[in-house]
Amino acid sequence: MNKYESIIIINPSLEEQGMKEIIKKFEDMINSEGKVESVEEMGKRKLAYEIKKNSEGFYVLYNFEAKPEFIAELERVYRITDGILKFIVVRKED
Repeated sequence: MNKYESIIIINPSLEEQGMKEIIKKFEDMINSEGKVESVEEMGKRKLAYEIKKNSEGFYVLYNFEAKPEFIAELERVYRITDGILKFIVVRKED
């Protein structure tokens, strides 16, 4: 298993309950295939440029371990999830 870090930017116009559901959904998904080391809610921040007419986004950082094959599936689900503006998954060096 490799170590990864992923940042997602959630649409800030979602209700707090909707944000919590998205955060929990991906935490559970990662735990089903690997192990979440930490989830850090970084809060609402100004974006460098507008994304889907939003100038702000709610940032969440996941640090986790997973198999390389799982990353493609995680990114696929990020893409189809309403409420996620942007995401990135990066492999951490040991």
